[in-house]
Amino acid sequence: MSFKKLSSTVCIIGAGPAGASTSIFLSKKGIEHIIVDAAVFPRDKTCGDGLDLKTLRMLNHIDRDIIPNELLGNEHFTVSSGVRFISNKGVNSDFIYKQPKGQEDRFPFLVAKRFHFDNFLIGKIDRKTADFRQGTKVKTITKEGNDWKLIAEDQDGELEITCQMLIGADGDHSTVLRYLGDRKINRKHYFSTVRQYWKNIDGIHEKNLLEVYSPSNIPMSYFWIFPLANGEANVGYGMTSEFASKLNINIRESFKELISKDPALAHRFKNAEPCQEIFGCGIPAASLKRKVVGDGWLLVGDAASIASPTTAEGIGTGMMTGYIAARFIEKALKEKSFSEATLANYSREIFRRMEGEISKYNFFLKFPSAYSYIANNLIGDNFFCHYYVNKQFSQWMETCYDKEVIINVD
Repeated sequence: MSFKKLSSTVCIIGAGPAGASTSIFLSKKGIEHIIVDAAVFPRDKTCGDGLDLKTLRMLNHIDRDIIPNELLGNEHFTVSSGVRFISNKGVNSDFIYKQPKGQEDRFPFLVAKRFHFDNFLIGKIDRKTADFRQGTKVKTITKEGNDWKLIAEDQDGELEITCQMLIGADGDHSTVLRYLGDRKINRKHYFSTVRQYWKNIDGIHEKNLLEVYSPSNIPMSYFWIFPLANGEANVGYGMTSEFASKLNINIRESFKELISKDPALAHRFKNAEPCQEIFGCGIPAASLKRKVVGDGWLLVGDAASIASPTTAEGIGTGMMTGYIAARFIEKALKEKSFSEATLANYSREIFRRMEGEISKYNFFLKFPSAYSYIANNLIGDNFFCHYYVNKQFSQWMETCYDKEVIINVD
């Protein structure tokens, strides 16, 4: 057993989409850093596996050739052309994006198991500027003056890492959050979810639409079927933890009951088979507005509680925080200051992009019946379809594929 010492100005704990993106965008700026993760990739991660327009936009920012040259045709990545909303009466409302001529390689969603996507993304980490340490678990964090000291352990023994700027990208159960004394769950801004892979589900759309269903008798909850390769699908269910607690709902049991008994779903699973047992996870929502910056530290991804409060999607939002974090770290290096005052506007930049979703979610918290009504009645309306498919969706696609994310660090 040996005791090694490493030092870098910046250290990232966590190499999921948020941490890996932070590393990738730092490398694009020539900023050397250390990135560590307790896991050895590839590894599984409980998730819905949907890669939305925010995710695709960030992949385009990494390299515009990634989607057309590396993901289209990749056996582990499934192209989805839109969304199917299932009403409690079993009526489907399909929202299919039709590519304009000359843009046939553009689409709104991909679906890929996190086992494959996260492994793909860490393959983009630049080892010339990033000292990437897999299988390295951070055990303790202390601060000595302006420097951080991390004691970690890998297969060879203990490792001491010192840095001036610490990036917490280590998820909902973040070691950095525990050090900061902020590893608390606010059930009002937290989703309890379960996921299970299935195969041979009846009625999957030929365009691999992402399917969403909101049971009218269980407020603030959603069920999903996201098609994967090889006839599989990611099937899951989740709801706001506060409602699950108040109504004494067991998420796993509700999930099983929906599959076996709900008239809108059960017939789809008669000939289907589960590929694994049920796995659960928690998702911290951006509506919490967690403190995400301080002297010498930033939080990204789930550690920053940045998942969409309306869709629970956290991959794209996490990658976006990594992109923004890299800009603020660049600013701090130029100003030779990692103080909270220097980094303060990082919080403004990551949350201002979520304000619309946060407002909607807070409205639904006050009026949960409105959530079920919209999901089961309004979405199938012709006006809604026209607005979102023909107008809003087209705007989102243009933003994703043609527009750069503008960050104001001042």
